[in-house]
Amino acid sequence: MRLEYQIAIALLLDLVLGDPRWLPHPVRLIGRLITALEGPARRAIPDARLAGSVTALAVILAAALATGAMVGISGCINPLLEDAVSILLLYTTLAARDLADHSIGVYRALERFDLAEARRLVSWLVGRDTERLTEAEVVRAAVESVAENTVDGIIAPLFFAAIGGPAAAMAYKTASTLDSMIGYRSDRYIDFGRTAAKIDDGANYIPARLAMPIITAAAAFTGGRAAAAWRIARRDGRKHLSPNAGIAEAAFAGALGIRLGGIMQRRGRSVNLPEIGDPVVTLARGHIIAANCMMYAATGIAAAVFLSARWGIAALLKMW
Repeated sequence: MRLEYQIAIALLLDLVLGDPRWLPHPVRLIGRLITALEGPARRAIPDARLAGSVTALAVILAAALATGAMVGISGCINPLLEDAVSILLLYTTLAARDLADHSIGVYRALERFDLAEARRLVSWLVGRDTERLTEAEVVRAAVESVAENTVDGIIAPLFFAAIGGPAAAMAYKTASTLDSMIGYRSDRYIDFGRTAAKIDDGANYIPARLAMPIITAAAAFTGGRAAAAWRIARRDGRKHLSPNAGIAEAAFAGALGIRLGGIMQRRGRSVNLPEIGDPVVTLARGHIIAANCMMYAATGIAAAVFLSARWGIAALLKMW
């Protein structure tokens, strides 16, 4: 089966099934490997930055090689098994349905006027203190998470899958997991996690910039402010501390006519993030639903663009 069909089927599985908790997920195994290697790496290599670099590269290489081996061995057994294994592995790298389920759970809690539950649910999506968030701040956190993860959980995995199949997609997912686990600027990981953070930034550089036209098109399809999405992404996309996350957040902010960023609490300390977007309208719970509609539209557009590009390149190569 052609890779394009494998990716399309994997995406459909994600949209239908999401991330069932009973299904063993590679990210959990990757997380355990990172945890298992950190201690030995620190003890064997006194330089924390070098130890972190070795850990990050070893985990990414192990994940890519394991994925390639699984696909290759299954292909030796049966071509249909190879297709099934490839589709299953690709499916685990995508997170559109899971992202929607979590963020819509926040929306439903707000609809029930259960702010405490909304705060608890949004804490699963963001790395900030949520215990004292107002409703508008909960909405802001949820929308920011949907925007950022539209790149991390959808556009980037699809991009790498289209380039290099399951192994490339899993390598990207591993880099993203490393960044989420050790890529912090805390005392523990400021040096050890530096390489992991840089790898994640590099891996997301192209997908994040492709996200700008993709999200702009998604805004047009869903009735958002497409022109504002493009304008705000260009104007405010570089304000974010991350060289990549700000682009998607700015595009979403422009499309929805809201302002993201600003003051938040992280580990008991106030953090003043750059403000992104213009407050054309006040943040409201309905913006979570609108953000998810844009996310789903962006998913379809990204898949269509990347798979069409593969078909087009393959056709050109045949002509030559």
